[in-house]
Amino acid sequence: MTTFHTEIASKTAPKRPLAVLLFGAPGSGKGTTGKMLAKLTGWPHLATGDLLREQIARKTPLGLEMQSILAAGQLAPDELVSRMVWDRLSWPDCENGFLLDGFPRTIPQAEGLARWFEGKAFRPVMIHLWVEYNEILRRLTGRRTCPLCGAIYHIESNPSGVCEIDGAELRTRDDDTEQVVLARLQTYQSQTWPVAETLKGRGIAVEAIECGEMDPEGVADRIVSRLERVAGKFEKRNSKEISGAR
Repeated sequence: MTTFHTEIASKTAPKRPLAVLLFGAPGSGKGTTGKMLAKLTGWPHLATGDLLREQIARKTPLGLEMQSILAAGQLAPDELVSRMVWDRLSWPDCENGFLLDGFPRTIPQAEGLARWFEGKAFRPVMIHLWVEYNEILRRLTGRRTCPLCGAIYHIESNPSGVCEIDGAELRTRDDDTEQVVLARLQTYQSQTWPVAETLKGRGIAVEAIECGEMDPEGVADRIVSRLERVAGKFEKRNSKEISGAR
């Protein structure tokens, strides 16, 4: 198991705060990685799904507009999704840096984000979590979910197919079947990856992290090293403080 840096990023930002854009195919571990990096850096982890649910829960004008669109079975338009993200990035907790997960997803969103960075102090860096497709298939098609408590397992670590919390029989989610996973990967290749190329063409740095067989701690460790290489050393706190914060 990869060992963390004995000292890792504190909540104090580098001279130019980092804006980290997490990219990767479904099953590459963006959500897990984003949450771990948020704990290590103190930067907010902004996943578009969470932002949308927050807007709806707060019953903001934007949230109500999005809710009506989604209730009609339509996809949220780029303009509304972008407005939601710009609103969240204006919050004070983003001033020292932030982690974007799931945005941008389209070329218009990417072009809007590149324009948003113009004239701002942030140093944007795209982290591409690279995992071989066969490994993604193994991860997602082997995933099992408890219908009662929502706990998630993998058939390799829980071959019994029974939830360890409440004893319910585990189920395969509809979007974890091989056919659906393959379709999602094809969509990523044809629609989402060109977004990364658009950002790269606008001068945003790209750092590829090969993480197929690495544990989450190892992936986070490697990302911190890459970010330090791009932006310089962060001010540190020691590993004991991190352990106590977990």
